[in-house]
Amino acid sequence: MSGCGTGSCGCGSTDSSAAAAPASTLTPTQTAAYEALVATMADAPVQAMSAPAASGPGAVAGIARINGVALNAPHELLDKEALRQRACTELLRQAAQQAGLLSADDVPGALGAISTEASDAIEQLLDRELPIPDPSEEACRRYHEAHPAAHAQGERAQLRHVLFAVTPGVDVKQLRLRAEALLIDLRCADDGGAKFSEAAAQWSNCPSGQQGGELGWLTRADCAPEFARDVFGSAEIGVLARLVHSRFGLHVVEVVAREAGQQPAFEDVRQAIALTLRQQAWVNALRQYLQLLAGAAVVEGVALDAAESPLVQ
Repeated sequence: MSGCGTGSCGCGSTDSSAAAAPASTLTPTQTAAYEALVATMADAPVQAMSAPAASGPGAVAGIARINGVALNAPHELLDKEALRQRACTELLRQAAQQAGLLSADDVPGALGAISTEASDAIEQLLDRELPIPDPSEEACRRYHEAHPAAHAQGERAQLRHVLFAVTPGVDVKQLRLRAEALLIDLRCADDGGAKFSEAAAQWSNCPSGQQGGELGWLTRADCAPEFARDVFGSAEIGVLARLVHSRFGLHVVEVVAREAGQQPAFEDVRQAIALTLRQQAWVNALRQYLQLLAGAAVVEGVALDAAESPLVQ
């Protein structure tokens, strides 16, 4: 195991990464689901603006509201994804109240926090509204055949990366444009890797930049889960054709070498595959449910994907 040694860029150990991640007022299940959802809402239209735009498109100023309930303090500056996550939480908190699972006296706390009672009520609401059946044996086998390396044991990759960190107030659109431009430039380079090392030293927000972005040999367990999902489980070598997203930002990643590891038998990974398929189905169902809630709510100052019809397929 190697990595940058700080665990603050997605490439370190999962324990360090978890410690560096912002604290959440939500359960791990809710947090994972909302992170997946807000990422898909990036291009959603703003339904209404209750306040003037912030100084940069990556942040939101003024007060955003769901059915008149404020999501942020008057002078609290939030990036758009954080604001969407608060909006998702507030939609569900209010739905739990309407369902009689949470007292009408419950109110949101400061800085997006919710009460323990609200968190428990949201869990009950989702358990009731989003029943997910177990995937069939056939569906699990199809997934196993389509993703032969997804559960490889002992898989390792020698990696380099350039991290464009997403921090509060950063202009995410401009950051993405810079990262994409560098990605294209590095994929076109034919210089034995010298340009990648120079780019890492100049642009990377990871300490590994001073070593040309070198992370050494890593396994899935050494990385933040969302980083590992994009990097492992394939045979790609070289600068990956896409930006890798993690909770820490956008990564330009080069796979220098791979060791495939051993492919387990289907029976050995059947439960893990079933869990993956259930999680995928649950996130899709939650997205549809939130679309319905947003479509029925008065949404001000935050961009959400709302369904105009109660029938969402």
